[in-house]
Amino acid sequence: MRLGDSQDEGEFRTRLRDWLSGQIPAGVPQEWDSERLRAWSKSLYQAGYAGLSWPVEHGGRGLPAAYQAIYAEESALAGAPDHVNVIGLNMVGPTIIKYGTQAQLAEFLPGILSGETIFCQGFSEPDAGSDLASVRTRARAHPKGYQVDGEKVWSSYAHLADYCLLLVRTDPEAVKHHGLTCLLMDMRAPGVQVRPLRELSGDTDFNQVILTDVVVGADSVLGPVGQGWRVAMTTLAHERGTFGITLTSRLSAELDRLVQTVLTLGAGSDPLVRKEIAELHVQLQGLRFTGYRALAELQRTGEPGAESSILKLGWSLANQRLTALALRVLGPDAAFDGPQAFWSGYWQQQHLRSRTNSIEGGTSEILRGIVAERVLGLPRTR
Repeated sequence: MRLGDSQDEGEFRTRLRDWLSGQIPAGVPQEWDSERLRAWSKSLYQAGYAGLSWPVEHGGRGLPAAYQAIYAEESALAGAPDHVNVIGLNMVGPTIIKYGTQAQLAEFLPGILSGETIFCQGFSEPDAGSDLASVRTRARAHPKGYQVDGEKVWSSYAHLADYCLLLVRTDPEAVKHHGLTCLLMDMRAPGVQVRPLRELSGDTDFNQVILTDVVVGADSVLGPVGQGWRVAMTTLAHERGTFGITLTSRLSAELDRLVQTVLTLGAGSDPLVRKEIAELHVQLQGLRFTGYRALAELQRTGEPGAESSILKLGWSLANQRLTALALRVLGPDAAFDGPQAFWSGYWQQQHLRSRTNSIEGGTSEILRGIVAERVLGLPRTR
């Protein structure tokens, strides 16, 4: 595959880099609350960096996936946060484009692009985890459409979301992967309760969503009734599209910050620190080229390959190792918190947050299973 930019890609990267440098202050990593994230997302839309690979007829720029990868790289290196509607832009929007009715296209796509309509995803459940086919949340027939009862968990951005792409079971008699349906559920409908899940870091990125007698209109069904598995797989395929490029770019920026920290604290001559940073660098390069392979597969076939599972698994381990090394470099000062701590406790927060890496976006156990079956050709365990 071609690893360098074409002339057009290079010019796009330069313009983007210049724009980001005027938006993101250099230096110590920034904190982004929900209001700043919304403002940032609005500025991305106004500058034309939202929906880069969406079709032009649906409000996007119609650019190849390589441009989205360039955006992921440059925004990570600049220290920019994810778009507050990252699920809507990268996963739900493309799924609506593929399966949505004309009314759904008109209702949701403009708001997703502008960041005014925020989506979350309601796939995982407490007893099903990443095994989506074990979904128990039930949707029964109702005069207005469906009545939904059940529970979802690990729903990122649910506390901010206006709508949820919800996977429900509409036919309990069907075999496991059948009888499922996807709904576009209003998160402010009566019966929807969101409970933030507080992490070790104090963040509440994930949520529990309790659904009690929630009425969803028949016009909110996305795709064919009973074929929600196919719709959900489309959503997850888009999640893994340029996901790997984003992860490796953010890991690269984090490694640069670690090196900066090591030099600032005078630990650059410590042989054990040097050895571990070198190993992290090598690991990062391996992940980076795995990400390029995944991107090449996406551009060739339209679907990401198993490389994305290898990459996500390797990234979570590397990021946890990197943040643990940062705390060791800080030494006893790692016990401080708040303004008196190094970078106001940035590394402490990152280390605690990294513990969720092996859960979010597919657990490490599920990813190991995918690699074993699809890459190594081992037999299924269940």
